[in-house]
Amino acid sequence: MTESSPRDRVDGMIDVISSAHDLTDLESKALVYRLRRVAHHMETELKRELTRYGIELWELELLACLRRAVPHHRLSAKDLMAQMQLTTGAVTNRVSRLEAKGWVSRELDPADRRSVLVTLTERGLDRATQVFATKTEAERTLLSAFTHEQQQELNATLRTLLISLEGRHP
Repeated sequence: MTESSPRDRVDGMIDVISSAHDLTDLESKALVYRLRRVAHHMETELKRELTRYGIELWELELLACLRRAVPHHRLSAKDLMAQMQLTTGAVTNRVSRLEAKGWVSRELDPADRRSVLVTLTERGLDRATQVFATKTEAERTLLSAFTHEQQQELNATLRTLLISLEGRHP
């Protein structure tokens, strides 16, 4: 950061702890603080936008996982657990709540009766489609401080980090 660079809250936090850490650690800490703060801002704003539609962010994310599961908009509970980074109990709870709204259905997997398949219903697809444009617009607004090229660079950098944490995905 140069002397003329604008400062954010994280810079102030780093100033306070700078004498206790070396420069490499300070850079890592600053990056983690910024990622957490950005994630918090994004989640808060998306939730605020979705409230107008009477849908919670987690509901839309689960519906989106199923919508991407082509061609039948169906995933096993295990796949939902992995994609949404949730526990078995959390997936069961969320699926039950969306099933009560008529947005998903669940059935035993005929190929493996120990497994449950969750399917997006027409009603669920309609509900998600109504809200996707609002979520996309909110995301666009949240990232408007970046040029398209900056977004591409940040995406590539974060992809590298995610691959190191989660491994490659086919």
